[in-house]
Amino acid sequence: MVEIETTAAELHWQSFGAGKDLVLLHGWGMNGAVWQQTAEVLSQHFRVHVVDLPGFGHSHQSSFTTLADLSEQVLQQAPDNATWLGWSLGGLVASHIALHHPKRINGLITVASSPCFAEQKPWRGIQAKVLKAFTAQLLDDFQLTIERFIALQAMGSPSARQDLKALKQAVLSRPEPNQQALLAGLNLLGDIDYRHQLNQVRVPTLRLYGRLDGLVPIQVAEDVAQLMPESQSYVFSQSSHAPFMTEFELFCQQVEQFIRANP
Repeated sequence: MVEIETTAAELHWQSFGAGKDLVLLHGWGMNGAVWQQTAEVLSQHFRVHVVDLPGFGHSHQSSFTTLADLSEQVLQQAPDNATWLGWSLGGLVASHIALHHPKRINGLITVASSPCFAEQKPWRGIQAKVLKAFTAQLLDDFQLTIERFIALQAMGSPSARQDLKALKQAVLSRPEPNQQALLAGLNLLGDIDYRHQLNQVRVPTLRLYGRLDGLVPIQVAEDVAQLMPESQSYVFSQSSHAPFMTEFELFCQQVEQFIRANP
């Protein structure tokens, strides 16, 4: 696998393979290393681009304040037109780009993501007290907080132990995220609500979920289907919040099929 690596304009990018452009966006507290195995397989079919979001991994010197700010920084070095795949918080970034920069995107894939991560009954999501606790813990001991968050992402999966180990190895292989970016990311998870804008997304959309996910309850899949009736969805029966690790081969198949079906 041939790799091109750049760190211009602060953000760290890696590009692999040839063909249609595919951008992979990681989640909160993580970095682009979580996509290593995924990029290796998908780069056999596509030109895969992996970025460390501002404040994370090799982009730890950068930071952001709003979702628009975060997205603008990523777009500066991104391919002109690509399929964007975002995991968890990365799904919000990809959705923002689909809504506000439609000429830069020809397909949207969200993974274990939600247009509104915070619970707002009857909408299912992360309870406000949980998000507040994470914020308080982050200020007190941010390394322990990230470890707890990683554990939450694997919880419920039959391969939780292996998934947890793989996620921790990926995160620890690169510099620690900076605290400002971590807090800004938590604010986005608590504040952003794109539910009523989803009907404005004009590109083909695939939504991927883990049936056992404790952060994005599986009921969200049905709720978003009502908001995006033309989108496709797939539920990984054995996965929690990281289906690209738990059901890796099936995950790559779903992504490849979607991109090939939407030239």
